[in-house]
Amino acid sequence: MSTTTDHGDVGPRIQVACPAPHAEHERVLLGHGSGGQLSAQLLHELIVPSLGPAAADICLDDAAVLDLGTVGRAAVGYGEGWAVVTTDSFVVDPLEFPGGDIGALAVNGTVNDLAMRGAQPVALAVALIIEEGFPLADLRRIVRSIGRAATEAGVPVVTGDTKVVGRGCADKLFITTTGIGHRTPEARCSASAIESGDAVILSGPVGLHGVTILATRENLGFDADPELHSDTRPLHRLVQTMLDVGGADVHALRDPTRGGLASALNELADTSGVGIVLEETALPVPPVVAAACELLGLDPLHIANEGCCVAFVAPGAADAVLAAMRACPEGAQAVRIGTAIADSPGRVVLHTLVGAYRIVDMLVGEQLPRIC
Repeated sequence: MSTTTDHGDVGPRIQVACPAPHAEHERVLLGHGSGGQLSAQLLHELIVPSLGPAAADICLDDAAVLDLGTVGRAAVGYGEGWAVVTTDSFVVDPLEFPGGDIGALAVNGTVNDLAMRGAQPVALAVALIIEEGFPLADLRRIVRSIGRAATEAGVPVVTGDTKVVGRGCADKLFITTTGIGHRTPEARCSASAIESGDAVILSGPVGLHGVTILATRENLGFDADPELHSDTRPLHRLVQTMLDVGGADVHALRDPTRGGLASALNELADTSGVGIVLEETALPVPPVVAAACELLGLDPLHIANEGCCVAFVAPGAADAVLAAMRACPEGAQAVRIGTAIADSPGRVVLHTLVGAYRIVDMLVGEQLPRIC
């Protein structure tokens, strides 16, 4: 705000500017991309309401399920004719890290978003935004990584786009991927399907990807530990095994990427209207992740993952699904970590080692920028 005082002929015009800064909500912050509270606020208060009346039914799961109808069934030949579509952008720094790179991350992350809705991947589209001056040798290496990851996942890259922007207009390389899949007929995976009593099952250790990125980027020395590497990998085969055993009793799936396990569980609790109780003694936090988080003052439950999923399974099917997961390489370390309850709807609570309870909230702000 600015005011002007006119003193006529006795003095100059005085400009008085209010020193109060603009409110933070008037600017996009790094925290708006964290997958935590600010991300949810941006999505619900700005993006979704701006997309028109049809956005009232927009899918807030990892991917959207589309009924292709009779024509679609005949065209794709996949039984019920239910297609699943997802899109994601990847902006990791550094581009290459122990256990993977931005290319493999883009393929695996998109395949996993399809898998979280009970779908098997059919095709991928890949778009590259490249900064002028980016070394062709690095680009060649990353694009070949995309090809290897797609081949290993058994999904072809069928289309894409490439754009080059001026120096300083992008940070080296951004990748956007879109995936299309077909839903397994018995799959009904959705946050809205979670019920009180469901077992909460985690397919593997938490925190490896985020701590690996942080250690590599900041040269913290943790990356010298051979156990510290990104867990990026495709999970659609693991999910198919779970559905083969549990079918519709596998109520919901989510891969806890940005914002970590805490943010993913809070989103699921809020959507489903159940409470969630976690057992701290059951959480699979690798020693190297625990040590890094203790040193840096971080919570492992807020650290990003790229190769594990959390599942909500009906109690009668939980043991069978867990056993099937452990028989797969991707789920060899699967463990039951908690239970969905009717009390405290929308809240996630941790039963601690000392027998107390504490609230597990979503990530606030940006803990680890440029991780996926």
